[in-house]
Amino acid sequence: MKSLTKGKMWCYAIGQLGWSIISGLIGSWLVYFYQPNQEAINEGMISLIPQGRVVLGLLTLIGLVTALGRVFDAVTDPLVGNWSDNLKHKLGRRIPFMRWSALPLGLVFVLVFCAPVNGVSSINTVWLFVTVMAYYFLITCYCTPYTSLLAELPNNQEEKLKLSMCISLTFIVGTGIGYTAPVIWDIFIKSGMERIPAMRVTFAILSVLATIFMLVPAFGINEKDYCDLQPSSSNMFSSLGKTFKNKDFRIFVGQDIIYFFGLAMFQTGLPFFVTSLLHLPESMTTVMFVGLTLLSLVYYPFVTKMTAKWGKKKLLIAAFCGFVLTFGFTALSGEKLSFIPVAVQAVIIVVLGSFPQAIFGIIPQTIVADIALEDEVITGESRSGMFYAARTFAMKLGQSLAMLMFTSLATIGISESEFLQAAAVSKETAAGSSFGYRIVALVASICCIIGGVIMYFFNENKVMETIKKVEE
Repeated sequence: MKSLTKGKMWCYAIGQLGWSIISGLIGSWLVYFYQPNQEAINEGMISLIPQGRVVLGLLTLIGLVTALGRVFDAVTDPLVGNWSDNLKHKLGRRIPFMRWSALPLGLVFVLVFCAPVNGVSSINTVWLFVTVMAYYFLITCYCTPYTSLLAELPNNQEEKLKLSMCISLTFIVGTGIGYTAPVIWDIFIKSGMERIPAMRVTFAILSVLATIFMLVPAFGINEKDYCDLQPSSSNMFSSLGKTFKNKDFRIFVGQDIIYFFGLAMFQTGLPFFVTSLLHLPESMTTVMFVGLTLLSLVYYPFVTKMTAKWGKKKLLIAAFCGFVLTFGFTALSGEKLSFIPVAVQAVIIVVLGSFPQAIFGIIPQTIVADIALEDEVITGESRSGMFYAARTFAMKLGQSLAMLMFTSLATIGISESEFLQAAAVSKETAAGSSFGYRIVALVASICCIIGGVIMYFFNENKVMETIKKVEE
């Protein structure tokens, strides 16, 4: 088997740059687009689906749709993982999925934001539901096989860490590009285009770019040059059961659910934190994310060195502590900390969040690769696709709960009469309250405390000792 060159590492990593652009845009702007707050409405946004807690008087419609999308996405992860593990194709087990799904994924992503009726309509609700389900299925078809290659392409721990750092860099850049969307659509707005069409054109441009990036590793890597693995013969339920029999994997998945629940709450809320708590322009969302990205990149070389010295488990627990401080500070930001200028508060959030972001950008995916390799040594069966699918299943479960809870928690402090402003019987305003957004940030902070406690029980020494016996 060939060793990974730097060129092939970056060829692989560019694929993550592509799907992270799309994922970042969905994570950052889907709720904002379909449940605009008052500041966004004042700037030209309109409601396209019913607003407020219209489902059983507890849940918002966008929260329910996105949560169902995440649940559907999570359920299909093991299915796609098993299909990929079992695939017998001349191109390998992973590359065919990546080739087949990239273009449809880019197209469906754009359609998510192209609701056909220019106003509140049940047709838009159905459109949103169908396109969101299609989006989550297609991104699973690309991402599950893609991430499985992280466990199969590298020959040793050094290559694994370098490859993980590469895809972490492209993930951050891709997600960062997602946060630049307001800068792009502002250009169209200033040229005379209305806000919603400007946003749609922006998403289409970024989708084309993302699709090209996703196709780079699909056509640039010969999987069989690096992987000499026989397709698995287990069915989905059998493979999934074997995967979750691994105790350390269950522990890792437990912290992942909690972590991604908290992170998704915070990430979805960032545009609202900026506009409603800090009372800064919407474009500051981009500035803050770019700041987080650039500062976290500074820490990358230190993370790889600290991994060799302290191990992955300790670093991940330290990162949880960092996010506890970041999210906790955000919960108090704005007038609660009025003695600190809001611009300084924004800088503090960026500084606090950059180091844990660097750690979580590199370490978790290498831990999954380690567990998958350890399991392969013990069982003699290569099921890295199912390990990554099962991990993604848990991750998306946490994100689904977050999407469901965010839109409900954000409305705490708003009475029903405030939703029904003037003659707006369809509840077209008031997506959330400052108090609700503070609750969101606080919940995200508490989740990180729980995640750190769960990670404490992960037996890193046992996993690494098994792997070393093979590498030696």
